[in-house]
Amino acid sequence: MSEVANELVFVPLGGLGEIGMNFALYGFGPKTKRKWIAVDCGLAFAGPEHFGIDLILPNPAFIEKLRQDLVAIIVTHAHEDHIGALPDLWPRLGCPIYATRFAASLLEAKRLAEPGAPDVPLLTVDQGEVLRLDPFTIEFIPMAHSIPESCALAIRTEAGTLIHSGDWKIDAEPGLGKETDAKRLTEIGDEGVLALISDSTNILREGISPSEGDVARALRDIILNATGRVIVTTFASNVARIRAVAEAAMAARRNVVLVGRAMERVVGIARDLGYLDGIPLFLSMDAYPHLPRDKVVVLATGSQGESRAAIARIAEGEHQIVNLSPGDQVIFSSRTIPGNERDVGRIINQFIRAGVEVITDRNALVHASGHPRRGEVEQLYRWVRPKIAVPAHGEEIHLAEHARFALEHGAEQVVRARNGDLVVLAPGQAAIIGEVPSGRLYKDGNSLIKADDDALRARQKLAFSGIVTIGMAITAKGDLAGVPDVVIAGMPGRTQDGAVIDAVVDEALFQTFDHLPRQKRRDADLVSSAIEKAVRNAVAAAWGKKPAVHVLVIEV
Repeated sequence: MSEVANELVFVPLGGLGEIGMNFALYGFGPKTKRKWIAVDCGLAFAGPEHFGIDLILPNPAFIEKLRQDLVAIIVTHAHEDHIGALPDLWPRLGCPIYATRFAASLLEAKRLAEPGAPDVPLLTVDQGEVLRLDPFTIEFIPMAHSIPESCALAIRTEAGTLIHSGDWKIDAEPGLGKETDAKRLTEIGDEGVLALISDSTNILREGISPSEGDVARALRDIILNATGRVIVTTFASNVARIRAVAEAAMAARRNVVLVGRAMERVVGIARDLGYLDGIPLFLSMDAYPHLPRDKVVVLATGSQGESRAAIARIAEGEHQIVNLSPGDQVIFSSRTIPGNERDVGRIINQFIRAGVEVITDRNALVHASGHPRRGEVEQLYRWVRPKIAVPAHGEEIHLAEHARFALEHGAEQVVRARNGDLVVLAPGQAAIIGEVPSGRLYKDGNSLIKADDDALRARQKLAFSGIVTIGMAITAKGDLAGVPDVVIAGMPGRTQDGAVIDAVVDEALFQTFDHLPRQKRRDADLVSSAIEKAVRNAVAAAWGKKPAVHVLVIEV
C-alpha cells in the first residue's frame, strides 16, 4: 500500500475487554497524516483492591502525541463510563467536545462543582443532526437507553460508513425521549455499512429487555399499595426512572423528597430541559421529618452500595435526617454492577435486620437494563447489515459470544479487537495491524498516576503486612541520644505464640544497635539499613509476614 493511500482505522483505548472506561478513536488519511476523532472518554470505578484509588481512567498517551490532528471528541451519552474522564483528560487533548444538550449540561454542572476545573469548549448538537468535521461526517442517531439523548453515531468517510452504537436498547416505551430510530438505521443499512462497532453487555441474555414502561407500572403498583415510607434508590442519571417514581407518587398522593447531591444535580438539568414537565417540584430532605409515613417517597443515591452515599447512611442509621421504621419499604430500582454485590448486599441486610422490606429486581420488575439482549442485537444486525463487526463494550466472555453471534447474523468478517489494537477497516480486509500505547491511569486524590506507580505497590504491601516506623538519634560518639520512637501500624498486637510485636521490634532494634561496633554506629545510613533488616526478619520469624520497615537516623 502506498504511503499516500487513505486508511480508515479504529483504535480502542478503553471499553474492549471490560465494561466501562469507554474511549474509542477513529482515524482517516495516510499513515503519517491521519485526522482523528475520539468517541466518548469515560472512567471506571476502582475496587477495594486498588487501595485508596477512587477512579480509573484510560491512558490517552497515544492520541495526546497526535493532539494537533484530533478534530473533536464526540459524546454518545452522559453516563460516567462515557464522559467521566473528560474533566481530567481534556487538558491533554484540547479539542472541541460535541454533545447533546443533556450531556453537555451534565458535563458543565460537573465542571462547576470542581474547583479549578478547566473551561472545556462544549458544543451542543441535537439527536438526528449531521455534523461535518473534515474528513468525517457524523450523524447522531437517536437510541433508547437509560439516560436521555443517547445516540449511535454514523461516521462517514470516503472509505465507507461506520456505525458506533454507543449504549442502546429497543424500547417502545422508553419513559421519555426518543425511541431507537429503526427507520434511520435501516436507511443507513440500505446505503451500505462497512462496520458496526457495538455494545456487547447483554449478549449472553436471550430475548428482549423489559421496557421502562413495564418498570413504571410495577413501581406504581408497589407505591400505591405501600402503607409506610417508601425509598427508591436508582442511578441518578436515569431520568425516565425518576419521572416514573414521581408519577407513581402523584398517583398515591405522596410527596417526593430528594436525597443526594448527584440526584439533585440531574433533576435540576432535567427540569431545565423539559424532561420533568408536569411533575411537581420535589422537596428537599429537610421536609422529610414533617411528612406522614404514608405521604412520602424518597429518591436516594447509592444504589451501587457506595459507602458515602445516602442509602448506605440511611441503612446504617447514620443519616442526619432520613430514618426508617419496621414496615417501611426500600426499592433498589437498579442493577448491581459486577464487583458491587458485597456492598449492596451489606446494605440490604442492614435494612432487613431493621424490619424494612427490601424490593429488588429479583422479586419484582423494578429495573430494566439499558442494554440490548440477543433479540435486540439480532434486530440491529437486520437493520444495519454490516460487512464487518467489531464487538465492543464488554468483558472477554461478552466479546467472544458477540463475535460468534455476528457471524451467524450476516457479518462477513469479525475483528476481535482489544484496548490498544490498531485496526485497519479499509481499504481491503479488516485486520489488526499493530498496537499503540494504552493502559490505565488512576485518580489518586487530585493526581493522575500510572498503574505501575510505586505508590500503588507500596500500598498493596502495607495492606498485606503493615509498617514499622522507627525514628532515632545518635551522638557523634555513636551512642543513642534518648529513646527511639517506634510506631507500628497494620499489625496484630500479639503473634499466635503470644509474643508481643512491640517487644519483638524493640529487642531486634536494641540488639542490632548494641552489636554494631562503635565506629559503624557513627554511620547513619549503615545503622538504618542494619536495623531495618533486623526488625523485618525478627517480625517475620515471630509473625510469618515481613512488614515494611522505615528507619530514620539523625546525628546530634
